Amino acid sequence: MITVKTLILGAGAAGLMCAAHAGPDVLVVDHAKAPGEKIRISGGGRCNFTNLHAGPENFLGENKHFPKSALSRYSQWDFLDLLQRHNIRWHEKTLGQLFCDESAKDIIAMLMAEIGPAKLWLQTTVTDLIHRDGTFHLSLTREGKQTRVSAQNLVLATGGKSIPKMGATGLSYRLAAQFGHRITDTRPALVPLTFEGDAKAHFAALSGTSVPARVTCNGVSFDEGMLFTHRGLSGPSILQISSYWVEGNSLSLHLLPGTDLYDTLRTRRTESGAKALTTILAELLPRKLVQHLAEAWGLDGNLADQSDAALTALTKRLTNWQVTPTSSEGYRTAEVTLGGVATDGLSSRTMESQHLRGLYIIGEAVDVTGWLGGYNFQWAWSSGVAAGQAIGEKQRQAT
Repeated sequence: MITVKTLILGAGAAGLMCAAHAGPDVLVVDHAKAPGEKIRISGGGRCNFTNLHAGPENFLGENKHFPKSALSRYSQWDFLDLLQRHNIRWHEKTLGQLFCDESAKDIIAMLMAEIGPAKLWLQTTVTDLIHRDGTFHLSLTREGKQTRVSAQNLVLATGGKSIPKMGATGLSYRLAAQFGHRITDTRPALVPLTFEGDAKAHFAALSGTSVPARVTCNGVSFDEGMLFTHRGLSGPSILQISSYWVEGNSLSLHLLPGTDLYDTLRTRRTESGAKALTTILAELLPRKLVQHLAEAWGLDGNLADQSDAALTALTKRLTNWQVTPTSSEGYRTAEVTLGGVATDGLSSRTMESQHLRGLYIIGEAVDVTGWLGGYNFQWAWSSGVAAGQAIGEKQRQAT
């Protein structure tokens, strides 16, 4: 039997950040071969580690106010200070998204340095967990052997169901439910959307074509790139809206956000009326897309031949193109899981369970889901620090 003060399940972003603040005698366990695997693959290997604009308005969940406390007490600016102390260089891309200049591995190395004397057990799985007499008792399988570990504090930081090829199982949901926590409905988020039938065939013909778009669903809109794929639609705007879409909902695609298409076409009709309508459209949109729409929508003739009514109708089709996805690509490619452990059973300040003292739940396992662009990592940092500091303070008071 091994006894520790704090046992953290999950050596990802939230778990490692928690370990860095949880005080002495911490053990972190993970089933993977290396810590921070999701960090390593994120952002094309450069880790979109936070966003300059991160705030509670960028998160979804039953209680939209829940993330406020943790995000305000450990913000993106605090994380940037940490990077500076470790001499990690970074840069901003679009919309406040921050990436490492060199490699996501720099973030992992920083976190490993921050956890200090905490022990890390990899390729370790949980086979049994009970709580008795104020202590958590776990059976862990490590190197083919069973090891019993007891801990005063248990932190669930194993994430959600997204990217199962990396071992995601929803373990935190099962363990939280064991101790009386409610689990909200979960589904893939930040995920490409798929189609069937004619729509799938149309989009497959455009596979690889990208275009700026405003995508709207259920009253929410995102203006970013959209990508046609062999199965449907992807790209930042689609990944963003996927968190707000459910089966049966339609999407409105505005292919030229920021452009008054009707006035542009009327002006071009006066200047270049002898040119084909498709030629003018190809100056505004990818030629492959224009050719496809010309066949599908019967677009022909010169621009001069188009009446104001015809231009109005075309503008409506291009700025309010209604499509209805059939499904999504699922957890296989989803960046995060929407839903999770209900926040009504957690303290927003400490992330401690309101059902069982000493149990903490952090990161993606919680029903707090951020937008695309570094927001989910910021939640991992903020919730990890909230739990870690609460545990550390409890340890100090005990001594």
